[in-house]
Amino acid sequence: MEAAAQASSPAAAAAPGREPGWSGEKSVKLTLRLPQADMAALEAEAARTGLLRTQWAAALIRRRLHGGLQLTPPEAIALIGVRRELNRIGVNINQIARALNTAVLEGAVLELETAQLAAFATEIRAHVRGLDAAFAGNLAYWSADP
Repeated sequence: MEAAAQASSPAAAAAPGREPGWSGEKSVKLTLRLPQADMAALEAEAARTGLLRTQWAAALIRRRLHGGLQLTPPEAIALIGVRRELNRIGVNINQIARALNTAVLEGAVLELETAQLAAFATEIRAHVRGLDAAFAGNLAYWSADP
């Protein structure tokens, strides 16, 4: 996941003439002339997102042409953190499921395990809502609509 996040990131390192995240396709150069005020605004916005101006412009163009997410390095790292948390929750749920199976066989009381499962379900829903909001925000940011 970490390698994939880095590969899909506009700021990921790539060989000269190659765009990060592209499947081996050689890139070509695009020269763009802007008024000074627009260039200053582009540089400021790119810096705010942690990208170089060319990376920011390329991400904007790719979003418009292909759709999908354009993750900056901090966003990719945050996504990796969410994935790790969800994986941790999944491991805990598996442990609870094993305990439930054992408890059912032994006829033990299951209130604690059931409460833990409910808490994990709530936590998972919160993470999913957070991901939904992050993805919606990312798509809105890179959308061509002002």
